[in-house]
Amino acid sequence: MTLAFWAILIVSFVPLVCSGLAKRDGSFDNATPRAWLDRQTGWRQRADWAQRNHYEVFPVFAAGVVVAHIAHAPQFWIDALAVLFVLLRIAFTAAYILDRPSLRSLLWSLGYASVAALFVISA
Repeated sequence: MTLAFWAILIVSFVPLVCSGLAKRDGSFDNATPRAWLDRQTGWRQRADWAQRNHYEVFPVFAAGVVVAHIAHAPQFWIDALAVLFVLLRIAFTAAYILDRPSLRSLLWSLGYASVAALFVISA
């Protein structure tokens, strides 16, 4: 299995970490988790929002890695872009939770650019 495929697996766990952070509270209501999360504020709310964003971007990242492999793009670049995406998403999460919106937007943009690059190198 390539490093880029491992990156897909790693990225699939990042939203779970965000969810765990958001719910790390003795008052979490597992009977109505979405309603409970919708009532959160501050860093818990932002951790939930980061989780949601991770789920939104995951399919295009996974598709980019798979397409690059199918197209026999250079493995070095597939792996490098996938690892870059992982690092940027982790930094994005930190910026989101720490309420750094401009940095968060920059990191999101760079992450999406790395996904776009996966498709470009497949052309």
